[in-house]
This record gives sequence, C-alpha cells and structure tokens, in this order.
Amino acid sequence: MQLHKSIGLVGVLLASAATAQTFQRLGACPTLGCVFPPDQADFLAGQYFDIRLEVHAPINGSEATSLMPDEEFTFTIAKGNGSAVAATEYFGLSEPELERWNFSWYEDLFARDAKKPSIVNVTAKAYRRVALYEPGEYTATLTYNSGEKTVATWFVRDLAEERKTKNVIIFIGDGMTTNMITAARLIAHKTVNGKYMTKMQMDKFPILGHQMTHSIDTFITDSANSASALYTGHKSTVNCLGVYADSSKDPFDDPKVETIAELFHRLTGGHVGIVSTAYIADATPAALTAHTRDRGQYGAVVDSFLNGITNYTWTSWGGPDVLFGGGAEQFYSPELGGETYMGKDYYQEFANKGYQVIWNNTALQAASSEEKTLGIFSVSNMAKWLDRNVYKTNLNQSLSPSGDESMALDQPGLKEMTLKALDILIKRSGDKGFFLMSEAASIDKMMHVLDYDRALGELLELDDTVKATIAKLEDECLLKETLILVTADHGHGFDVMGSVDTKYLAAQNTDRKKRDAVGTYQRSGLSQYINTGNLTYTDSNFPSNWDPRYTLFQGLMADPDRRETWSVRKDGPREPAVAQDEEEEDFIANPEDGEGGILLNGTLPIEDDQGVHSLTDVPVFAMGPCQEKFGGVYNSIDIFFGMAECLGLARGKPSGY
Repeated sequence: MQLHKSIGLVGVLLASAATAQTFQRLGACPTLGCVFPPDQADFLAGQYFDIRLEVHAPINGSEATSLMPDEEFTFTIAKGNGSAVAATEYFGLSEPELERWNFSWYEDLFARDAKKPSIVNVTAKAYRRVALYEPGEYTATLTYNSGEKTVATWFVRDLAEERKTKNVIIFIGDGMTTNMITAARLIAHKTVNGKYMTKMQMDKFPILGHQMTHSIDTFITDSANSASALYTGHKSTVNCLGVYADSSKDPFDDPKVETIAELFHRLTGGHVGIVSTAYIADATPAALTAHTRDRGQYGAVVDSFLNGITNYTWTSWGGPDVLFGGGAEQFYSPELGGETYMGKDYYQEFANKGYQVIWNNTALQAASSEEKTLGIFSVSNMAKWLDRNVYKTNLNQSLSPSGDESMALDQPGLKEMTLKALDILIKRSGDKGFFLMSEAASIDKMMHVLDYDRALGELLELDDTVKATIAKLEDECLLKETLILVTADHGHGFDVMGSVDTKYLAAQNTDRKKRDAVGTYQRSGLSQYINTGNLTYTDSNFPSNWDPRYTLFQGLMADPDRRETWSVRKDGPREPAVAQDEEEEDFIANPEDGEGGILLNGTLPIEDDQGVHSLTDVPVFAMGPCQEKFGGVYNSIDIFFGMAECLGLARGKPSGY
C-alpha cells in the first residue's frame, strides 16, 4: 500500500475513492501521487526497469480538487537508513522531460450507466533503463502538491550470482488447476479398488508447490499480467505485458521491466525457445519479450520476438532460437489478408535474419537443428489434441499458415514442437545453456468455452510432452543439469462432482427429470473412459474411449447461459452461447449446442459468452537443480526469482557505476 498524507476535504474524498472496486482511477495508485514500481515491489539485483511518476489533479467526481497539476514534484531514493538522494543523481541520469495528459474513468457502475466519467489531469515523468544492484530495502519518495508524499518501499533480493543449472524448461498449462489434473488422471489412468495402477508424469515430480496468482490491483488475473509475474518477478495489471500500467494514452510508453528471457540472453548469452499451441502473439508467449499494457497489440508482439523493444534496446536481443505456434495472420503479408506490424511480411522479416521458416509437421521433422527456426502451423490457435487424434475430420476447421485459405491438415502437437525445439536448443546453445517455455494454451481456451473434454485432452498432451521431454534429456545426458518446472499462470473454477448417465439424460423430456441422470456419491461409479477389460496396466497417457455412456459431471458456476449434456462435442470445439441480438451483446444459450441437454441459466454478466478465470492457487511441479526452491506456498513472482537464482542472474554493482 502506498502511503499518503492528506489534509482537509481532499483527504476525506480520497478515502471514499480509494475504496473503488469495479473501477479504479489507476491500479496500485490509491492517492493522487503515483510511483511505479509501487510499494512492496521486489527486484533482482541488476535487472533493468523503468520508473514512472504521475501526479493527478481530478477536475470532477469525488476526488475533485482545486489544485492544478503539480509541475514541481520531486523524487528521491534512499538505501536502507541512508540519506535520500535525487533520483537523477542516484541513477546518474539527466532530469527527464515533463509530460502532460488527461484521462477519464468511471468511479462506479452508477457513473458508467449515467455516462458521467471523472476527468483527471496528469503531469508525469519517466526514468528509463535503471537498475538497483545492492540487496536490501530502498525507500522511493514522491513529493508533490507542496508537501504531499507517496512513499514506496522496494526490496532487492539477496541472491547469489552462482549458476546452479545449465538449462531451464518451464511448462505452462494455461489455466490448469489441481482439480483439472485430478480429472485428467481419472480418465487416462486405470484404478483398481480405489488405487491408480499408473500415474501421470507430473505426479512423479519430487517437489510440489502452490503459487498465488493475484494481479497487482485485482484478485482475479488474466494470462498477460500473470505470465509477466512469472517472467519478471513483478505483479502488474490485467492485459499488461512486461510493464506497470500508467494512465497515458500510448500503450507502449508504460514503465517496463526486464524479463527472464531478456536477462538470460543479455547476461549469459544463453539461448531461448518459445513454444505454444496458441497463436504465438498470445499473452503467455508474448510476455517473454513484449512490453505493452495492451496484450492485443499482436503485430508489435511479433516484432518484439524478432527485434526486442522497438526504439528501446536494453539487450542485444537477436530473437529466440525457436518460435513455434499458431497465429499466421500476424506473419503473412497484408496482400493475403494478414494483420501485421507496419504492414510487413514477417515470414520474410524472420528469413532476412537467418531463420528457416516452416509451416507443417512434415517440414518440422525434416528441419535442420543447426538453424534458428520459425514454425507457424495455422491461422489463429492450433488444432486441439482431440481433433488431431480422435475426431480428425475437424482439422478442416483450421486454416493454412500460408495465407492461401487452404486447410491446415498437417499440424504438429505440443510434444512434436517441444522435442524439435529441444533438438535445436541443444545443438545451438553449447555451454551457454538454454531457456525454453512450452505452453499448453488450449487448456485455458477450452475451459473458457466449457469444452471440458478438449481441455482435459490438452492437459494430457502436456503431461505426455513432459514425459517425452524427460526421456529426451536423459538420452542427451542433460537431465541432471536442467531445471524443469510445470505450472500454470492462473486457474479456472472447475471440478468433478459425480457422473452423468448420458443415455438416460437424452431419453428424458424435462430438465428436472434430466437432472436425475447425475450420479453423486455412491452413484458416481467408476471412470468408463479407460477400456475396463484392459488388465495390463501400461503407463498410458490418454483415454481409450472419449464417448462413454457414463461421463463426468464436471464444470463450474461462473458461466454464460448454456445447455449441458456432459458429452464430448464430436464436431469441433464448443460455442456455448451466442448473441440473441446483433445490435447488443446479450448472450443466450446456443440453440445449436448441447441438443437434448439441460438448459442452465448463467451467472455472469449477459455480455459474457464464455467462462472466466478463478482465484484458486495453482500447482508448481519441480525437478532438477534448485528443485527445493519451489516447494510450499508462495507468490507467483517467486517463480521468477527461483529461476533467476538457479541461473545465477543476479548482478552486483558494475565497476564505475
């Protein structure tokens, strides 16, 4: 919490405004003086970051003040009990240019409905590309409006510079929770008298922890700022990638924080790989290189993979060795319908910088492991495991990455992409080591559309990929020098409460009678997803039957209107709700989804057509060097600090500083 000494009526009004929940004037800034990074921020010694200072002067609303925006505010830094020093002196910088703008916000839902925004005038400064090198506590003080103060306490962690692992692989099951892992285990591994005959690969990891996923200014997070917390050690705001959200109009000038990939490359020359089953400019892969408060800047995200931060070079970033995923529309030229940064053909841009460019699984398997490689395998998100392996005719729903609108029938899965990425990284990295992020993105995407079967299929594919990765590292004699983490960026509200007799449900004529098909407690029975006649307990990774009579009674309560059958959708990913009026976003149950199922009223606002994220802590599985750092319950930022310490990325004050 930032500290603020208020006087008179302004202080009383601020107290009411600071309690805003649905809307906030500016996250992590409850007073009229804003310091970013804010109070309680943690830093890695030597990690680059920006500082943004803002002084707000609301001209209406509950915070209205007669004060004009302060243009004479000051900012100081003090280490421990030392004397406060002007930031320009402390960091050896010239005084930055004063910036001015205004913005509007709604104080609550009543103000929104009445279309009465509050207007705020702002003066601001930004100190770019600074670092703190000495461990310990720092006091950052903004003084404004003739003596008002905002004080932020920062902490630089005391981490050894010793490198304890050569490589790091972090698997992210986007949206994955313990409950989902439990359900996936149930359908893919056989039990006898309540005991599993085989386990998931994740179950075999020696260390299990749990991380808390809260955003900096909301307790429910999205993938952008939750991934940024994992990669930077700094919490941020929903939709932010590698920045703290300021109030300016420019989505690219917000104060930036250096990521684990940028640090690893800058300090060690290590090699980086990025793999995702999403469109590659999506939040989780984007957060490794992009710095913007608007995760929807997809073209700029793609450019950041290749060129780093445009006009802001704090690294000698030359692009990752491996970039695999979907999202071809951000690569092929606008002449073919592409939506690219500055209208460029990014296939050509990557090729011009020495990348081999591949578009399908056949080419992936044949590609040289000695070259940097861009692999884009579909428009938008890649096909789901269930559609690539069971309901294969649905592959015609995916479009080719070439931009010619043909079908993408030859797509790799997460395992194929990850193993090829490892081939390339092992070949190219040598003694410098590598950092690989591999994301099972559609666990989240299928949970959003309540397509639980596809979500669990994606989770099982992740587990199968982890299993294959460990085997490959053993073959390459690299397992003992590679830290492997499996975690999530956030969760979804999901659980299994029983079973459903789908045959009985379909035969009933009323919703109330259909509910009798749900079996709980002693009527839940056992999983029928596994072939019950199989008595050889092989370590299988996927169910042998995705369409049994008795399915899982599974789901959550944060939903739109929908119709539930609790049966696999054989004709492709689900669309649970559709707009009933083209003029308004008012979503109702999709009449073409879940025929014969139970009509269930939603609990979300009517403009929401998908499920949402949840508060739940998410698991962290760890094995390899430094594995002990990841047990217990901790904040999501501690994932970053654990990886950074294991890679020895902390840096003391350089000579001449």
